Amino acid sequence: MKLWEKGTKINELIESFTVGKDPEMDSFLAKFDVIGSLAHVQMLGHIGLLTELELESLTRELKVIYQEVEKEQFHIEAGVEDIHSQVEMLLTSRLGEIGKKIHSGRSRNDQVLLDIKLFTRDAIAAVTENTRRLFDVLISQSNRYKAVLMPGYTHLQVAMPSSFGLWFSAYAESLTDDLVLLQAAYRIADQNPLGSAAGYGSSFPLNRQMTTDLLGFESMNINVVYAQMGRGKMEKTVLFALASIASTLSRLAYDVCLYMSQNFNFVKLPDELTTGSSIMPHKKNPDVFELLRARCNRIQSLPAQMLTLTNNLPSGYFRDMQLTKELFIPAFKELNECISVAAFALENISINEKILADEKYQYLYSVEEVNRLVLTGTPFRDAYREVGASIGRNEFVPKKEISHTHEGSIGNLLLDRIEARMNQTIESFNFDKATNAIRQLLEK
Repeated sequence: MKLWEKGTKINELIESFTVGKDPEMDSFLAKFDVIGSLAHVQMLGHIGLLTELELESLTRELKVIYQEVEKEQFHIEAGVEDIHSQVEMLLTSRLGEIGKKIHSGRSRNDQVLLDIKLFTRDAIAAVTENTRRLFDVLISQSNRYKAVLMPGYTHLQVAMPSSFGLWFSAYAESLTDDLVLLQAAYRIADQNPLGSAAGYGSSFPLNRQMTTDLLGFESMNINVVYAQMGRGKMEKTVLFALASIASTLSRLAYDVCLYMSQNFNFVKLPDELTTGSSIMPHKKNPDVFELLRARCNRIQSLPAQMLTLTNNLPSGYFRDMQLTKELFIPAFKELNECISVAAFALENISINEKILADEKYQYLYSVEEVNRLVLTGTPFRDAYREVGASIGRNEFVPKKEISHTHEGSIGNLLLDRIEARMNQTIESFNFDKATNAIRQLLEK
C-alpha cells in the first residue's frame, strides 16, 4: 500500500531502491506517528472536517494502535511503504472509509517531520537522564578521591600536581556544557511543523496552534516553507549536541586507557571488566574504554555526514531527506549505550593512591617552589631562574606541601556549584510540558 498510488505498477528494482531502510527506521517512529494523528484528528474535528462520531471512532482506534505499538504487537506489513501508510491502512480496515479521512490537511512530508520531532524530544530526554547519571558518578568519585594527588601533564610531560577529584569533576563540568548545547538543540526540535503539508500549507482552515498545544510543543515552525527546510537542519543541530557529549566521553576514555597502562599505573578496572590476549596470559586490556572511544568518535562523524547529505539543497522537499533517518535515529541508542557503559565502569574503577611517591614525579613540585619564593618577596622571573638552575644542577629537593585554595583548584573543587549548574540546565529543558501534554492527549 502506498498513499500516492495511482494504479501504475512500480518496477521492483526501483521500488526496493527508493523504499530502502524506511520500514526499519519507521518502526522507531510508530508510536509518535499515532500520537501525531491523535492531535491531528482532534483538530480536524474542531474545524468541522470530522463529525463527532467520526472523531470518537478514530480517537478510540488510534489509542488501540498505540497500545499495540507499546506491547510490540505492531509491525509494518510487507508491501506497505511506511509507518504513515500502515496506520492509515489499519484504520481503514477497522473503521472503513472513515480511516481515509485522517490524511486531510496533511502530507507525508509534514507527518514525517512531526514524527521525527516527537521522537527527538523523547530521545533527548533519555540522553539527558543518562548523562545526569554519568555526571552523578563523576561527582561522587570526585568527592571520594578529592584528596588523592596525581600528576598533571602538558605535552604528555609531567607538569604540575593535580588530583583525582580535579580529574573526575573536570569531566562532570564538561557534561554540563554538553547539556547546554543539547538544550539549545532541543528548543529547535520543540517546534511543531504539522500543518505545513507538502511545504506550502493547505486551503483547509487548519488550526496549527491547537495541534501545537495538544502535542506540548513550545512553539510552531511558523513559515510552512521553512518547516520543510528545517528537515536535516534540526537533525544536524541535534547531532552536533550528541557529538559534544561523545567528545567528552571519548577524551575520558583515552585518559583511562592511558592511565591503565603499566607505565602510568594510575587506575585499574576489575578483572571482569577487562579482556585478555589469546597469546599473552598476563594481559588485562581496557577494551571497554577503547571501544567506547571508537564508538564516540564514530558519533562525532555524524554531523559532517548529515551536512554532506543535506548541503546545498534548494527550498522544498527532496527524497534525499529520507536518508537522514538512517544517520539520525540510531545515534541515540549508540550514545546511550556509551554513556551507560562509561558510568558503570567508572563506578567500579580503582585508584592508585600513592602515585606521587615515585621519584620521577619530584619535578612536579617545581612550580610550587617558584610560588613559595615569590610569596617570600622574590620576583617571579628570578624565582623561576633560581628553581630552574637548581634542577639543572640536580640539586632540587621538592617540598611536597600543596596549598591550592582558589575557585576550581585542587583544594577548592566547588562541586556544589557544578551540581547547581547541571540542575539548572536540566530544569531549563522543561521536559514536563511535553510529557504532560502527550499523557493528556492519550487519556482524553
